[in-house]
Amino acid sequence: QVQLVESGGGLVQAGGSLRLSCAASGRTFSSYTMGWFRQAPGKEREFVTAISWRGGRTYYADSVKGRFTISRDNAKNTVFLQMNSLKPEDTAVYYCAADPSTQKITTWYVGTQRALELWGQGTLVTVSS
Repeated sequence: QVQLVESGGGLVQAGGSLRLSCAASGRTFSSYTMGWFRQAPGKEREFVTAISWRGGRTYYADSVKGRFTISRDNAKNTVFLQMNSLKPEDTAVYYCAADPSTQKITTWYVGTQRALELWGQGTLVTVSS
């Protein structure tokens, strides 16, 4: 079964850090762009960050630039999201996604017809003030 499984979410105080992981199984994703998205309570899911299949290019939403860092280990079929200086507005369910197209991931939005190939189930991050 091909799947993405996120882990590492939890409760943290504002200013703190968390590291999320997304483990891929069932096939290799070394040639895929991997991305992180989030959905805050009462809001639509939004793009957070993405990393190219070789890891040479990264993309960030303006809201997380300078605070979040995405990385990947293709040998372990895993992508990571290091989140520092967390704010209450970062509270959300964080989802991992995979697609061969970098453009599809970085331009994804709710309602788009360009569905991504695979999504994880999400992990909850709660930042208290």
